[in-house]
Amino acid sequence: MRGRIARRRKSLLCYSVAMSTKHRFPAAALLVFLVATAICLAQAKNPASSTGSSSGAPAAPAATAPGPAPFSAPADSSMAANPPCASGPCDYQPPRISIATPAPAPSPWPLQDRIKWLAVVLLVLIAYVGVWLAVSLLRKIERQTRYAEVAVQAAAEAAQAALALAESQVRAERPWILVTTEPTPGMTNSFSAVAMNRGRSAARVTALAEGTAIAADEFQLPAAPAFKSDPHPPVAPIILLPGESVTLKTFGREEMKSICENAEQMRRVEEWEEKIYFYGNIEYADLVESSGKLHETGWCCWYIHGRQKSGLIMSGPQGYNRHT
Repeated sequence: MRGRIARRRKSLLCYSVAMSTKHRFPAAALLVFLVATAICLAQAKNPASSTGSSSGAPAAPAATAPGPAPFSAPADSSMAANPPCASGPCDYQPPRISIATPAPAPSPWPLQDRIKWLAVVLLVLIAYVGVWLAVSLLRKIERQTRYAEVAVQAAAEAAQAALALAESQVRAERPWILVTTEPTPGMTNSFSAVAMNRGRSAARVTALAEGTAIAADEFQLPAAPAFKSDPHPPVAPIILLPGESVTLKTFGREEMKSICENAEQMRRVEEWEEKIYFYGNIEYADLVESSGKLHETGWCCWYIHGRQKSGLIMSGPQGYNRHT
């Protein structure tokens, strides 16, 4: 409750500050306009204060400075050399000062110039207010653009999350065929490689491939599996429902002689100097999906030959056990 009251007080304070700022510039412009109008009216009523004359006519030329009366030289040459003074002839005549051109009187401020000055002031005020409004609008546009960018980024992240969720649901609903090894029922030292559908929809097997290799360990195997023949469709159509399985290959202790080329190689296998690897690849498609997209499952097994018992376990490099 206290937080809500504090937020209301804060919003009211921001509103009052915004309203005071909003009406401050028009009031300042009106005040400047009134002051300029009053100045123009005062100057129009009393132009003599600025011009010094009510009629605006130029002032009369100043009178000649006081001095002795003009003197005209007499005809006598001695009087011309020594002109008379106020008390008689003298050797020096005082200088005479006169103003030939009087200083021009300042012209009055016409009403047209006053109106022009007032119009310029108003235009400056309008331009200032316009620039202030433009800057404020640009700041608002910048904030809105930033908010829009944040919203777009959030929408893009939400779309990516929704796409990842949809893809995960599709992967969860698709068929997944995995290969495991199991003992062959009813047979001793015989094992089978079994493919089982662990997905949530039915799978249709489209192609199979398998191969056999003898090497010292799995690191000696070729980087890519080499099959005996190209992948081929199964002899009988194979459709695996969720939880169903099918046997891919069965191998027993007696069949080791058919894989080893000679007795020496068979001895190395019995002494674990070399190992027998079975590998293969399964191509399958979703039975419900109509796009025809194919998936692959690679598998590799190591046959362990003991003196009395044998075994078959999953092994091999990663390239032999890939899933798509």
